[in-house]
Amino acid sequence: MQNVRLLIGRHSSVGFFYLLTTVVDGRVPVFANDATAAVAIHEFQRLDQEGFTRSVAYVVMPDHIHWLVERRAGTLENVMKRFKSRTAQRVNRLLGRIGRLWQACYHDHAIRSDESLFRHAIYVMGDPIRAGLSSQLGEYPHAWCEWQLEGSCDRQTSVVTDE
Repeated sequence: MQNVRLLIGRHSSVGFFYLLTTVVDGRVPVFANDATAAVAIHEFQRLDQEGFTRSVAYVVMPDHIHWLVERRAGTLENVMKRFKSRTAQRVNRLLGRIGRLWQACYHDHAIRSDESLFRHAIYVMGDPIRAGLSSQLGEYPHAWCEWQLEGSCDRQTSVVTDE
């Protein structure tokens, strides 16, 4: 559940783009294998098909996800509740575990321009490079972007700002 104080002054709108990030409880690397990563990817695609979102880019890291998305319906809170609930049920079943999968909250960042949208897509796709899991954009198997992004990415790049 989202901390009520964190929601003060927050507003999200249909048709706007957001970078969503959520972390596995205890930073346990449950998405370190292909089968569990596929569960998260399936849920991104399912929410797109259901008309709640339109994914621009995503990455499933071993212990967290980044999802660059256009909100199409519902609220961000509702979208994240669906994503986290569905992935938790399927991953827990797949791994034979019980209990909480995700940390209670998530982070959202509103994207303010097309240029910023593209920079955030590069940030999402570059996360595996910064973590040492791949050496080039487009190489990591659990990442996707609607634009063809290839090549190297500075390992030190960790913050994207809207200017």
